[in-house]
Amino acid sequence: MPKMKSKRGASKRFRVTASGRIKRGNSNRSHILTKMTTKRKRHLRAPDAIDKSDAPAIKRMLRLN
Repeated sequence: MPKMKSKRGASKRFRVTASGRIKRGNSNRSHILTKMTTKRKRHLRAPDAIDKSDAPAIKRMLRLN
């Protein structure tokens, strides 16, 4: 039986932490950044955690089950 393939788009967007939680990057960081405050841009740099209700679907996409 061949290996299970993960959804490539999901594997590029999500990372799994050592404790098993899923983190993602924030949006709104690609262009038109001049009107955004420095504080907002700095806070968007930090990764964000996924809500618990979305985690099972994302784990299925990443084939972690």
